[in-house]
Amino acid sequence: MSTGIQIILLVFLIVCALAVSFTKNLFIAVIVFMGYSSIMAVIWLLLESPDLAITEAAVGAGVDSVLFFLTLKKVHYLKGTREG
Repeated sequence: MSTGIQIILLVFLIVCALAVSFTKNLFIAVIVFMGYSSIMAVIWLLLESPDLAITEAAVGAGVDSVLFFLTLKKVHYLKGTREG
């Protein structure tokens, strides 16, 4: 694979990591984390490790994100989830 694509993916990975760290909005942080996990899955695929790519996509972008969204709903961070 082209070195240019690898560099672009690594730059996006660093940008996502910094964005998650510095964002104040938790909802946006979860969305950016999903992007981070997706980029990481592509990088694992380019490194010829499909088992890790599938795991990263399923757990990182899938299960973790669902759990984060449920947590945000549970702490009433998302609009429309306040009871009473």
